[in-house]
Amino acid sequence: MAGRGCGGDCGPGRANEDNARFLLLGALLALYLLGGAAVFSALERPHERQARQRWEERLAGFGRRHNLSRDALRGFLRHFEEAAAAGVRVDGARPRWDFPGAFYFVGTVVSTIGFGMATPATVGGKVFLIGYGLLGCSSTLLFFNLFLERLITGIAHVTRWCGARRPGRRAGRRARSPGRAAAAGKPSVRVVLLALGAASLALCCGAAALYAAAEGWGYLDALYFCFVAFSTIGFGDLVSGQQARYDGQGLYRVANFVLLLSGVCCLYSLFNVVSILVRQAVNWALGRAAGAGCRRGRGRGGPPRRNAVGPGRVRSGAAEADGSSGARRLSGEMVSMKDLLAANKASLAALQKQLSEAASGRPRRASTPPADDEFSGGVGAFAVMNGRLAETSAGS
Repeated sequence: MAGRGCGGDCGPGRANEDNARFLLLGALLALYLLGGAAVFSALERPHERQARQRWEERLAGFGRRHNLSRDALRGFLRHFEEAAAAGVRVDGARPRWDFPGAFYFVGTVVSTIGFGMATPATVGGKVFLIGYGLLGCSSTLLFFNLFLERLITGIAHVTRWCGARRPGRRAGRRARSPGRAAAAGKPSVRVVLLALGAASLALCCGAAALYAAAEGWGYLDALYFCFVAFSTIGFGDLVSGQQARYDGQGLYRVANFVLLLSGVCCLYSLFNVVSILVRQAVNWALGRAAGAGCRRGRGRGGPPRRNAVGPGRVRSGAAEADGSSGARRLSGEMVSMKDLLAANKASLAALQKQLSEAASGRPRRASTPPADDEFSGGVGAFAVMNGRLAETSAGS
């Protein structure tokens, strides 16, 4: 968008535009990490110091009472840590490597949650995990993309069904142009975002209630676990299903597996849709920066842009039909905040097409312009990879 905003004279090419987007997003992520580190350090560092001080006092007191040296105590604690890492617990937790425990482990592997409460200790287990995780994680990522595609299709059917029941809707359909009729009933980015957000919130709240009752956690701790697990962060400080006995143990383990799978699918899809909005915001920022540079160039007496779009000037064939707001702005124009918000109403047909192509292994052609610019980068790792492979193949 930065390159298209200034036209052929002062705008960079596609590669420069992508590089600028990459650098800007990288800089924003670096600032985001620095800010997050400052906040967490301010919140957690005092608690860490207090816990360390209490531990040193307890360790010294235990040594005095039992006439044990500090070195002997630390050696014993190292043995305890090794036993805990192997799954030996003093509180009667269930075995980690029986079949149910191993099934729970492979579920955390292929979903990339990786709690860390169980890790292979043998050479054969570590070697097998490399190959098993490579195939399993790739297949699960494909499953998540297909889940998002089916979800968008389902929302499209619901939107179309609701639109068909509105009074006067059928009469309006007859007057629509073919482009608008094709886009009718397609969900907007905001609709998908609201649906996924509501589903993820309801799932997290319901699952937190179940975990709080079954595991004996506080509700806030259970809600924290749901986000950490469903987002595949997987710290491992709280892990469900690790007690030796539960009321209704078989049913609880099935429910735990279903909740983890559903939660990961929902939050993965939600992150993908939010990434569209992040991309739009980055494009808008680059477009405004490029527009300011072009205006400064014109103020110094530079030549007018060949493809500049002003009031009353419309290039033929440059406008696109939008299913919700009619003709869209030209692709060569600078994008304002109003246009950015209006772009969220655009059809997700291109997104559905890219997800379908990513799932079937048919990347889109580099020579064909995307139907909706805000989805031109694709959604999901497979869509982005297939688009880049298509461009590389076309250029070679």
